[in-house]
Amino acid sequence: MDSAATDRFDISRFEASRNRLASLAYRLLGSAADAEDSVQDAFLHWQAADRQLIKLPEAWLTKVVTNLCLDRLRSAQARRERAVGAWLPEPLLDGDPMLGPADTFEQRESVSLAVLTLMERLSPFERAVYVLREAFSYSHAEIAEILDITESASQQHLHRARRRLPAARRRGEEVDAASARRIAEEFLTAAASGRTERLVALLTDDATAISDGAGLTEKLLQFDTPQRVAAIARAGFKPTAAKRRFAGGTMTVHYALVNGAPAVLFVVGGPVVGAVTFDIAHGKIATVRGIAAPARLVRLTEAWRQHPPDTPLIAQW
Repeated sequence: MDSAATDRFDISRFEASRNRLASLAYRLLGSAADAEDSVQDAFLHWQAADRQLIKLPEAWLTKVVTNLCLDRLRSAQARRERAVGAWLPEPLLDGDPMLGPADTFEQRESVSLAVLTLMERLSPFERAVYVLREAFSYSHAEIAEILDITESASQQHLHRARRRLPAARRRGEEVDAASARRIAEEFLTAAASGRTERLVALLTDDATAISDGAGLTEKLLQFDTPQRVAAIARAGFKPTAAKRRFAGGTMTVHYALVNGAPAVLFVVGGPVVGAVTFDIAHGKIATVRGIAAPARLVRLTEAWRQHPPDTPLIAQW
């Protein structure tokens, strides 16, 4: 095989792993843009390596991507950008390959916005062990090899991570598709009509809401009682001329699944200008997340542009 053919073969071997590597990086970083950058950096490492000496390309690439992500999580810039109270994960439309694998409950849970948010509480090593074990089913021996730690250390990191993340499992649950859509539509209808009592009835007693303020505030906006959540939802879902000017035009409102959770999307033409997601617990809404910072919606917009046309919940908002 000549050198050009070898290069093409090696590139094809990398491309065969690209989606898996991107889904690993997304879970570790919570950012699709950073995940794509990490995978591209791994490709440069792959090209520069003596690939004839790499016996197990998948294991080698997994180790490279994981450690590139750990470097990002440990960097001073990342610590500033991901400061508590100022960071939300980047939402992805269901069907995005970055959300895979999704065969088991643990795999789907590991990519939920609730778990991605709470993983900010973990150390980089705890986060890496949790993702490699829960989402990709690596053994502790394999994780030890990837992270250059002992098997015992891997087990300890996983134990600490699981102990710190149970709140995510209490805050949300898997809901059948019909019920999820019905709850989201009821919330939208009640909020748009200003029916505060109906909104409160749709919320759990400890419901919370989080908003990135469309990227205009340094800190996230947080609301921590059903009454406050209902009030902010009523104000936020009320259409106004000022909101249309800010968004760039009249919006349509669509139902979608985002990171496995029910959501409503606000769309102007092609771009998604806002996403509101819901965590469901015991048939009610436990968490509402409003995401409208343009930088967080780039990949979701790209996916939405390719989404089959649907009937909007609200044709002109």
